Amino acid sequence: MTEHVNTGFERGTDGPKVILAGVDGSESSLRAAAYAAGLARRQNALLALVYVQPVVPAGAALGAPVADTTGEIAEGLVAEIRASAERLKGIYEVRWEFYTFRGDPYSGLVSAAQELMADAVVVGASEQAGHRIVGSVAIRLVKAGRWPVTVVP
Repeated sequence: MTEHVNTGFERGTDGPKVILAGVDGSESSLRAAAYAAGLARRQNALLALVYVQPVVPAGAALGAPVADTTGEIAEGLVAEIRASAERLKGIYEVRWEFYTFRGDPYSGLVSAAQELMADAVVVGASEQAGHRIVGSVAIRLVKAGRWPVTVVP
């Protein structure tokens, strides 16, 4: 007679607990954030919204306040996300946090996913024509093979 051993239920292993969505203000990234919010709500996961602030090489933007501009983009995104979250309050409750990382979009999202211990990554499809041929951030994330990646059109 074989003995049955109850291994018990492992809390926190049933579905993703941190869903990361990359946002940059583009329509596709905002659709990705909305899709990720739905996933987070259904999975009772934390939605981590990540904006990757571009790093501008020294001297590349002589006199142009590029850092201020990208900071304003991040502030605008937070304001837009807060407004959306407020409109949905009571209908959909989603726990979310906003993060800003610096670097190129791919490296920034990889760093964010590692640091936040993301279980899944959601990004918008690239809206730049050249990316369809050369390869987008989404394709590079999929090829990295570290997380399930959802690409939202």
